[in-house]
Amino acid sequence: MHAIKYVTSFIAFIAISTTANAEHHTAPKSGKPQLVVAISVDQFSADLFSEYRSSFTGGLKRLSDGAVFPSGYQSHAATETCPGHSTIMTGVHPGRAGIIANNWIDLSVKRDDKTVYCAEDERIEGTSFGSITAETQGDYIASAWHLLVPTLGERLKKISPKSRNVAVSGKDRAALMMAGKEVDAIYWWKGEGFVTLKGRDIAPAISALNTKIGESIDKASPALKIPAQCAARNNKIVINDKQSVGDYAFQRPEGASRIFRASPGFDGVTVDAALALVKSMKLGQGDATDILSLGLSATDYIGHSFGTAGLEMCIQMSELDRNLDVFFSDLDAQNIDYVVMLTADHGGHDLPERLKTQGVPDAQRIDPKLNAKDIGAQIRQSLSVSGDEPLLYADGPFGDYYLSLSLDAKTKAKVKAEAMRLIASHPQVHAVLDGVDLAAMEMPRGPVEEWSLAERARASYHPDRSGDFIVLLDKAVTPIADTGRGYVATHGSPWDYDRRVPMLFWRKGMSHFEQPLSVETIDIAPTLAALIGVDIPADQRDGRCLDLDGGAGDTCQ
Repeated sequence: MHAIKYVTSFIAFIAISTTANAEHHTAPKSGKPQLVVAISVDQFSADLFSEYRSSFTGGLKRLSDGAVFPSGYQSHAATETCPGHSTIMTGVHPGRAGIIANNWIDLSVKRDDKTVYCAEDERIEGTSFGSITAETQGDYIASAWHLLVPTLGERLKKISPKSRNVAVSGKDRAALMMAGKEVDAIYWWKGEGFVTLKGRDIAPAISALNTKIGESIDKASPALKIPAQCAARNNKIVINDKQSVGDYAFQRPEGASRIFRASPGFDGVTVDAALALVKSMKLGQGDATDILSLGLSATDYIGHSFGTAGLEMCIQMSELDRNLDVFFSDLDAQNIDYVVMLTADHGGHDLPERLKTQGVPDAQRIDPKLNAKDIGAQIRQSLSVSGDEPLLYADGPFGDYYLSLSLDAKTKAKVKAEAMRLIASHPQVHAVLDGVDLAAMEMPRGPVEEWSLAERARASYHPDRSGDFIVLLDKAVTPIADTGRGYVATHGSPWDYDRRVPMLFWRKGMSHFEQPLSVETIDIAPTLAALIGVDIPADQRDGRCLDLDGGAGDTCQ
């Protein structure tokens, strides 16, 4: 694994990081930065940042010396990858961006598969989505066309045609939601290498990297060294007679490339791809400001596969810190004036089997009978509804539920009322919210930690895409009944463990300060826009500019 993990020379890392650590506390830069680096670490919750902050010595330590907002919020209820990423570089809530979830149902789409993926173009004939978690997904065409608002990179290019809008990520939906439709270069991981939009050629620098990855990805790799701070977390947690987590150090047998994504090395090659683009495109080295959006996805895959509180996540936090130091040190060596923002698309929740041993006795897995198919069948029998078409559609046990389009108005009303009643009565369900009521609400304002559940749901509600009603589960209910497919923990709830994320800003010479009051990820785009002279009109954003000066100055002016 080390051959893939660290394509960038380890020796270079040691030499450069020593210099960088000595240099990044100098006089603050003035004027526009040459390069904006927007980093999203998938599932990097505020809880993880707080828990491991004292152990950071590399890239995350550097960011902790800048402007720190430890109480950032992905303020909406649908705390999933696509909605979260849609907020970061647009400055609007997912409901306004049109990205209500990773997947939703569109019964009018002209294909058998009615599940729509947030980052596909289902209008193209012959496509299908399948499943995010499936090893072999459907034959979809990756696209940002569902994103209804421009990103910061797109706004910058309109006023500065020489600027480049570039993105690279472990996930297509992360890259597409942060960069948007008008991109100069965009890459994400698929299979055993990085790919790009259909119809575009892969750049030579990325092709060369893919070749290096291909030479080693299937080779066996030893366990990673366990950092001292991780020893206490090296405890096996038994999930069932076939699965356990908590004591894995990312050793891989030969031919196991399929599990590479759920390892720190996945972030390593994503950083390598970003650096390859920086060098080959000379990002941040021209007359105009460029934007690079970087999505690091390993934390999310590790969180899903092993949970958030074991040895696996502890090692990942150490390696994330190291991978970021490699990245920043390389940018320093190229003498690029860059500003960095790091946040996350959502938080995460540990697996119930471990939570029960750590003071959360009510932690539990979802009742497998809580699903649209079974509940719809109950309603068909109780209301004597004729036909055999499903009455209810949903992508999972929580979130958006949709009613069959074949129902007449009277029957539809009865089915909806009975479905909401039945689901609300389930002991694992906290609330069922009517889409009609959410549509009538204004977009919420004020301190996000004080929002009602309805306000959180409103922030990710879009009238043309959201369900007829929204199901919200109780706290500590993990919506994965069967762990046989590999995922043992997840996110997606309206609760703060899934909403709270760090928001970190750094530029060479920036004065350090920490603001503990709540802010939102929708504040990021206006904040970065002010640094590079891009005006986002107030009526085109939900967020506000955060002053990063830390003194008498004001970066928002």
